[in-house]
Amino acid sequence: MRPSKEPKRRSRPSSPLRDRTTAPSSGFERSSSPKSRASRLTSPVSLLNRDLEELQELATSSNTNPRIFPYNVKQQCWEKAEKIRGRDPDRWRRDSLGNTVFRKLVGCPGCLCHDYDHIVPYSKGGQSTLDNCQVLQATVNRSKGNRTEFSRAELIQKSSYCRVSGRDMDLIELSAYGNVRHAPNSGGCRIQ
Repeated sequence: MRPSKEPKRRSRPSSPLRDRTTAPSSGFERSSSPKSRASRLTSPVSLLNRDLEELQELATSSNTNPRIFPYNVKQQCWEKAEKIRGRDPDRWRRDSLGNTVFRKLVGCPGCLCHDYDHIVPYSKGGQSTLDNCQVLQATVNRSKGNRTEFSRAELIQKSSYCRVSGRDMDLIELSAYGNVRHAPNSGGCRIQ
């Protein structure tokens, strides 16, 4: 014989809190007298004004040195990096160690990927400014971490070396942008 399965019923409290003095106040409780109601009721406009004041205080007291580089600093840092002859400088550059990097590949671990690196690490007081920014191959930046004692030769050894031909660059550009652009006066044959 099988035992019958009856659903278990959860026990619930019979009523909500009866003592309103211990319950958290939302500011909109009902009151019997208009005078006491007006003293306890906070208008939504005053709540918004208070929130706005708090946000303004946070904005003025916030960190003036953000950890990540602002967009305009990243743009200028890219412009500062070495151009590759015959290639569109908006798409291709060389990092400070001579590695070829592609503009659209940021933060990934591949050999054409790059990061915007703090020359003096942020954790050691480095500012997020153009003077402290360099385009650096992502794998080198990750291995560098917040250390400053690496020599240029040691960083070059940590580079992900990959030989990229012009044809490879064309294919990468075509897949990322849908077209291929070369730098003006890049030489080569031109069909007229």
